Amino acid sequence: MKRTRTLIAEDEPLAAEALAAWVAELPQLELVASCSSGDSALAQIRALKPELVFMDINMPGMTGLQVLRALAAERASGSLTGPAPAVIFTTAYDEHALAAFELHALDYLLKPYAQERFQEAVEHALQALGSQLPQAQQALPALEALTQEDQDQTPLTRILVRDQGKIFPLQVEAIEYLRSDTKYTAVASKGRQFLVRLPITSFEQRLDASRFIKLQRGCIVNLDFVESMTPDESSQLVVQMQDGARFTASREVSKRLREQSI
Repeated sequence: MKRTRTLIAEDEPLAAEALAAWVAELPQLELVASCSSGDSALAQIRALKPELVFMDINMPGMTGLQVLRALAAERASGSLTGPAPAVIFTTAYDEHALAAFELHALDYLLKPYAQERFQEAVEHALQALGSQLPQAQQALPALEALTQEDQDQTPLTRILVRDQGKIFPLQVEAIEYLRSDTKYTAVASKGRQFLVRLPITSFEQRLDASRFIKLQRGCIVNLDFVESMTPDESSQLVVQMQDGARFTASREVSKRLREQSI
């Protein structure tokens, strides 16, 4: 059996130990190095040319993102040859997860992660490595997504959501509404609701403002799927969605909607 050469770049000792133990349990993987800083990760990836890398985003020295940028620049200049490794990001921040996975990334592990989720990510990575796409093309979208993390405020056009062990591409224009508590957001589309482990604020700035409106703190609706708006006894507008859901707009939003109506 061909074993996939694997490198772990993780500065948290317990997380690194868990990853190393799980890698050792999988006969299809071979751990070639474990690094605790971005600088050492860059040096070891250059020297050892692993096929699969578990990359923490926040590390001392260089961040995981800076490591990937450096490798991409070296590969573009020709100073580094060979295929780019498949990268599975590890992060404790949902915001990175949105950028790295919900848009394009190969995969990510959101800390604290379970072994079952680790195995799922490895299976995904091995499938990608075995596909016909050049590895550089597989890794590039993730790098592009992360590069745009702080810069790209263009509206989202598509997100990938997980549900019952499957991943579904979801066109943003087909999203009817989003509801959330402090941690999760329910995304309603085409008669289904997908529970995403991200706060609604992660979506808010990336939705087309001409199509989506925030009715209240935990609710954003797509105006294309609004059937009607009716004032209640307090003069706040009750928004009737086409699927039967009803949401009450805040006083401020109700006033603005009334002013915009002709």
